[in-house]
Amino acid sequence: VQLQASGGGVAQAGGSLRLSCAASGRTFGWYAMGWFRQAPGKEREFVASLNWGGASTFYADSVKGRFTISRHNAKNTMYLQLNSLKPEDSAVYYCAMRSTYSSGFYYNAGAYDYWGQGTQVTVSS
Repeated sequence: VQLQASGGGVAQAGGSLRLSCAASGRTFGWYAMGWFRQAPGKEREFVASLNWGGASTFYADSVKGRFTISRHNAKNTMYLQLNSLKPEDSAVYYCAMRSTYSSGFYYNAGAYDYWGQGTQVTVSS
C-alpha cells in the first residue's frame, strides 16, 4: 500500500489550502483514515479522522470548525480542507490508513498501519 500526500504549500494567515492523499495497492473504501501533523521540535499530533464510509468524522479541538476531512472512495483519495489558517497550523501533514476493517474512526497514531510521506504546510502571519 502506498499513500501519497500532496497539496501543501505556503499560505497567509486566514487563507486556505486543500490537501489530498491518494492511495494505491489496496481496496481503499473499507478502512478508516486520518490526518496527523508534526511541527519542528514537537511530537506528531492528531488532526482529523473519518471512518470507512466517511459518514463519521472526528477533529482535534485545535482545528474543529476550520478543517474538514472527507474521502472519495471511487477515486481512492482522502482530502483535508484547511480554512482560516493560523501560523500554528504550520507543520508537515501526514495521511494514514488502517489495514483492518472497522466501523469507527481513530485518533491515536498507533491505530494506523500505513503512512504517507507528508506534505509541508507553512502559514505566514
